[in-house]
Amino acid sequence: MKRTLIKHALAAVEPLEAITVAGWVRTRRDAKGFSFLELNDGSCLGSLQAIVDAGVPGYADMAHCITGASAEVSGRLVPSPAAGQKWELQAARLRLLGKSDPSYPLQKKGHTLEFLRTIGHLRPRSNLFGAIFRTRSRLAYAVHTFFQERDFVYVHTPIITTSDCEGAGEMFRVTTLKGNIDDQGQADFFGRPAYLTVSGQLEAETFACALSNVYTFGPTFRAENSNTARHAAEFWMIEPEMAFCDLEGDMDLAEEFVKALARHALEECAEDLALFGKFVDKGLHDRLQFVVERPFQRVSYAEAVDILRASGKTFEYPVEYGLNLQSEHERYLTEQHFHSPVTVFNYPREIKPFYMRLNDDGKTVTAMDVLVPGIGEVIGGSQREERLDALLENLSYHKLRPEDYWWYVDLRKYGTVPHAGFGLGFERLLMFLTGVGNIRDVVPFARTPGSAEF
Repeated sequence: MKRTLIKHALAAVEPLEAITVAGWVRTRRDAKGFSFLELNDGSCLGSLQAIVDAGVPGYADMAHCITGASAEVSGRLVPSPAAGQKWELQAARLRLLGKSDPSYPLQKKGHTLEFLRTIGHLRPRSNLFGAIFRTRSRLAYAVHTFFQERDFVYVHTPIITTSDCEGAGEMFRVTTLKGNIDDQGQADFFGRPAYLTVSGQLEAETFACALSNVYTFGPTFRAENSNTARHAAEFWMIEPEMAFCDLEGDMDLAEEFVKALARHALEECAEDLALFGKFVDKGLHDRLQFVVERPFQRVSYAEAVDILRASGKTFEYPVEYGLNLQSEHERYLTEQHFHSPVTVFNYPREIKPFYMRLNDDGKTVTAMDVLVPGIGEVIGGSQREERLDALLENLSYHKLRPEDYWWYVDLRKYGTVPHAGFGLGFERLLMFLTGVGNIRDVVPFARTPGSAEF
């Protein structure tokens, strides 16, 4: 008999004479002549209660149906007389699929996030992490839907690269050499230094300059020795690139994207969002609704600095022109000053990477950051420098060698066009949409300094 997902059983509109469900035992309660078995298969937050009479085939294995064990139950789906549940399964057959040791650590009680991180192989079975990773899956689908519906071409950019997109040097070296990888006379696998990518942007630009609108969505890596709740060594990036586009169009798309993903979460992940709102962040629903309904405000970096200075508020980090805005500054702008999502644009040249287009003032570049309440920046982007002479000057300004970016320079030599794009850390977006405060808890297998299990 074909297995029915528990989420479909719970959503049934009428009794079903013959279904089979399978899942992991959450609880078992024994009574005289029968047992209650609560099963969850991960397809949804809810569990299905099965009533298993002592005479049904397989009941002899009921003693092994403890928390964590897996079982299959066939029978009739009937209305439940118990409060809080619409259906229950009147079992006709029980089959034990996998025993569980009594030491199973996920008993039916509250567990701290810190404890659950120590059992990363089991934590997806918990209510919270099941909800987080179902939400991650649905939002990944929504990312592709958003761009595909707008005729963007999905490009798989390389994980191994020889280009440092951000120019910060925080990259993982990839090598087959033993010992000192800088020893003279040794030929590495690719014949030159290679690294795990920190961004697919530069490669995406090559395709934007041929296919017009493209996007990447894949893993990226950063060797930043940071143990904050917002940083991980491996994370996924969403990076659209648009030919024939300027900063204005870039900001339009970025703001539209954030609203679309927040709307999708509210409409398609309602059950799991309710769990987050109850146990993680009580203001989550209102904040997401706030972002969906409110128009974005736009303000230049210089104006943002003036607003922060005039606020009278004491910040942990100083507010000075020429310094990056910190999360506390970004949240002040969205939550206390504008009372709306905010896009900040035209940043000082010296704090932004080489590929951003220089403005006519010679001091700022066409950079933009999208800020949302509760977290701060979720998107960073820019119009790219399409002018050959200006790009070469930018490389020199940032002390980078043009020969290392020869192919990128070629894009400006052969049919250059204005183009723009942005990058969005998928995990940062998930933190915003779930209210979860630590990036380690929205990554299936977190990679952080000193930690790379599995």
